[in-house]
Amino acid sequence: MALRKILTDEDPALHKKCRPVTNFDDRLGELLDDLKETLTHAHGAGLAAPQVGILRRCVIVVDANDQMLELVNPEIIWRSEETQDGLEGCLSVPGRFGLVERPMDVTVRAQDRNGNSFEVKGHELTARAFCHELDHLEGKMFTQCASRMLTDEELESGSWNDEVENA
Repeated sequence: MALRKILTDEDPALHKKCRPVTNFDDRLGELLDDLKETLTHAHGAGLAAPQVGILRRCVIVVDANDQMLELVNPEIIWRSEETQDGLEGCLSVPGRFGLVERPMDVTVRAQDRNGNSFEVKGHELTARAFCHELDHLEGKMFTQCASRMLTDEELESGSWNDEVENA
């Protein structure tokens, strides 16, 4: 396992659509292990392969039970009509935060590191993380989804909370 460098927003790799994983081999296992180690070191909620310069459809998401979920070739197959507005940041956009509307619940179909298919449900923060990380696989950053980006003053004062509660 190795720590990988997390790319920042200006890197063109973050704005490209990722290719599906077709080889479920030791290299994939090594990538998933590296993503986990990098995510743990960065103290994030999720990390997608393009964030470390690999244009493959792989993500790691920390769920509500603090388990690291490996998702290969993930796709959202269901999203609730009920939504949540909330603060989002990104390891590839350090120090910047925005307000983003996401579904309250989602169901994701994916494969594990051996190619076995499974489905997993996400609620609240886990649903938000799934959506955020899967957007990375399409070359989309949270800054493109944000209704607005917050200033440092708003972050410090917490004034954005009123906006979310009144949405």
